[in-house]
Amino acid sequence: MTEPSDGAAAPVEETTPQLRLCDPAAAVDLAERLGVSATIAQILLHRGHVDEARARDFLDPKLAGLSAPDAMRGRSEAADRIASAIGRGERITVYGDYDVDGTTSTALIAGVVEALGGRVSALAASRFEGYGLSDAALARVKDTGPSLLVTCDCGSTDHPRIDDARRAGIDTIVVDHHRVPDEPLPAVAFLNPHQPGCGFAYKGLSSAGLAFSVAAALRKTMGRELDLRPFLDLVALGTVADVMPLDGDNRRLVRAGLTRLASADARPGVAALRERAGLRASTSLGGNDIGFRLAPRLNAAGRLGDATLTLSLLRARTLDEARSIASRIELINDERKELQRRITDEAASMVRERRVEPGGGLVLWSERWHRGVVGIVAARMVELFDAPCIVLAVEDGIAHGSARTIAGFPLFDAIAACRSLLVRFGGHQAAAGVTIEAARIAELAEAFDLECRRLRSSGLGARADRAIDVVIDGARYAIPKASELALLEPMGHGNREPRFLLDGARVEDASSVGDGHLKLVLRVGDVRLGAFGWDMGAELQHVGARASLVGTLRPDTFRGGEAVELRIERFA
Repeated sequence: MTEPSDGAAAPVEETTPQLRLCDPAAAVDLAERLGVSATIAQILLHRGHVDEARARDFLDPKLAGLSAPDAMRGRSEAADRIASAIGRGERITVYGDYDVDGTTSTALIAGVVEALGGRVSALAASRFEGYGLSDAALARVKDTGPSLLVTCDCGSTDHPRIDDARRAGIDTIVVDHHRVPDEPLPAVAFLNPHQPGCGFAYKGLSSAGLAFSVAAALRKTMGRELDLRPFLDLVALGTVADVMPLDGDNRRLVRAGLTRLASADARPGVAALRERAGLRASTSLGGNDIGFRLAPRLNAAGRLGDATLTLSLLRARTLDEARSIASRIELINDERKELQRRITDEAASMVRERRVEPGGGLVLWSERWHRGVVGIVAARMVELFDAPCIVLAVEDGIAHGSARTIAGFPLFDAIAACRSLLVRFGGHQAAAGVTIEAARIAELAEAFDLECRRLRSSGLGARADRAIDVVIDGARYAIPKASELALLEPMGHGNREPRFLLDGARVEDASSVGDGHLKLVLRVGDVRLGAFGWDMGAELQHVGARASLVGTLRPDTFRGGEAVELRIERFA
């Protein structure tokens, strides 16, 4: 998941962004039928929601519209085996990856099994044991004494360990959404929409989304009335954090999950996490709140230490217990930020010193870097240099790294083209992980750059995501209310935040705040609007009586109500 910059880097400077062609008459017509502003209606038109029925479904996505699950390969087999284990009192161990998608899907399945009367242990992977169900991880699983193992967000490529578990009398169910190899898994059930023969229509589910589907199938198999809605918060966290497309089924699941995350009766771990992130209960939350405030904290323990801490937070029984864990996670997150800032600065300097030609891909590496934060650093490099990027931490002749990419670029395909150089790799088109011998990194850098240039030359990864949707003029297109922006949520990968141009807004106040940030108070028509520019304090000297600004609009949590704030991206 692309996480917040924490002030580490500003986006790459661009030429004037493209202004999308607007149709005020069509926008007004759709707006009147939907009961929204012309500004929101114009955004809907840009997104292809041109008829009323489709637009209403987008604005109010219902769980009832989820894809029919019966064609999901392995789903019924998984439900049958888990139901049998619960009925016979078998020990079930749920083992998940160390990232947010892994820990949330683990907490979800373990929580549902417990609620249905099962005996369950929940384990989280360690980044330092190696990705997936490693030998060390399987040893820990065996120590819990299970006859059934459920892997979450890993396992698709762990054939030897799953076979080892089978020989030890442990059946395995794999719940994973990463790309799969051709060889069949020796598992009793395998849920992965990307596997051959899976007829499930929607391919974009995270592992947390798949876990929710398993839970629904298990409830049906056992004939129980368990309410699964309280588990939708975990689905939202895992889906957004893992950079899944926020369309189709994911949009429906995450929208419902955002409501749970904001609820006053949220699970203790979420309530404690919200407190640390400065998010009040019952405040409308969006994709950015997960991606920039909640997910980085949940990821911190797994990045620098033990993701068991994150899993414990998600499974905490009381608010006091959760607050204690959340305070420990906050300290780790502070350490993560410091590491991230240092490594980001070093990586950015490397790129600038090399004077890399634009249009390709970046591979950066060092023996000084911590492998737990390379994914965040890769995301920063994408922001800074508008290029797919792999960042590697070298230890004892082996490099472990993470890759991130620009919107619309098939990252997994680009890495797969370099597979002969790698020890292993995995992931999806938006984020991936790689392991490589240090001696071959230079070869990877050349091969990855060439493949990225080839793919980008065909138009993949073009910066359409930076286009301006609407020019706010206070007349035809007014500043939308916070409640209207909430209708577009969840926003993020696959459903980007709309970008606005405020052309010639009157500046009522301007100041530099904090550690060099820019704060403005603007007047657009009759509306008073706050604006904030991260690391843009130096621009204060150029601010006059009027300003033209490009940015995104978000609820103004300080003023509250229907107030919104402009997050400045650039001066126009």
